[in-house]
Amino acid sequence: METRPFYDLSVIIVNYNTAEFLVGCLNSIHTQSNCTFEVIVVDNASPDNSCDIVSNGFPSVKLITNDTNAGFSRANNSALRLCSGRYIYFLNPDTELNHGVFSSMVDFMEAHKEIGLAGTGIINPDGSFQPSVELHYPGQRHAKRELKGLKGDIAWVLGASMIARREVLMDLGGFDEGFFLYGEDLDLCIRVRKRGWGLGFIPDAVIVHWGGQSERNNLPVEVWGKKLDSEMLFYKKHYSKATVAAIKRENILHALWRVMTLKLSLPFSNDRDAGLKKLEKYNLVLRKSSL
Repeated sequence: METRPFYDLSVIIVNYNTAEFLVGCLNSIHTQSNCTFEVIVVDNASPDNSCDIVSNGFPSVKLITNDTNAGFSRANNSALRLCSGRYIYFLNPDTELNHGVFSSMVDFMEAHKEIGLAGTGIINPDGSFQPSVELHYPGQRHAKRELKGLKGDIAWVLGASMIARREVLMDLGGFDEGFFLYGEDLDLCIRVRKRGWGLGFIPDAVIVHWGGQSERNNLPVEVWGKKLDSEMLFYKKHYSKATVAAIKRENILHALWRVMTLKLSLPFSNDRDAGLKKLEKYNLVLRKSSL
């Protein structure tokens, strides 16, 4: 990460099996104006034709191809070392950018020198608002001591679309590669705040996000399990053992209550399949919170 900044913005896209969305994403990027940028796509051994699409259709894009799925954090870090922009923009492939996103982001970061990392406005394909900013951390009410003194009011922003200062990422060493998928944005944001930087939100920069496309072929319980694992990793990394134990107890009590009520209501449910999926989810919470 010692490359001298040359562009205003370096765009990093980590792709896994989302070729049909990647085309629209890259096309929308190349409509951006009023700032200089480079684009790096990291492909995590996609079984579809993502690499061919980038190589043949977007020759100006730098393509990194991994032999195996390296995970979101490691893939981003491999591109980060090659970036030569003053700002780094992390973007999911299942997105499309509205006009003026790049200029709005750069203008915001230039005007707010206290902000180390910021998220953008995100909408669903139907135009409805998609939450991209959180004011609280998971389990926060148990962790007041650990979170005391952090700068600003924003806890974290959604990693599908976020911009960071190059020097901040260099200082932090990028993402924590212990997070394979899910939770890496949460972890990065709290580390930025622990370094004394604030987090920001750029409402004028708006993207469309389909969401969850790289995991669309996995069962819901598998996705939920990955999210739980990442959440537990976050707790253990940033909270005390006593706080983690308190969070686990609360999770167990809540899951026990939901399992009991679901079992009682299932015989009378109009959607038995949905009830069974919820039951599977809360049994998973019980198992993982008991470890």
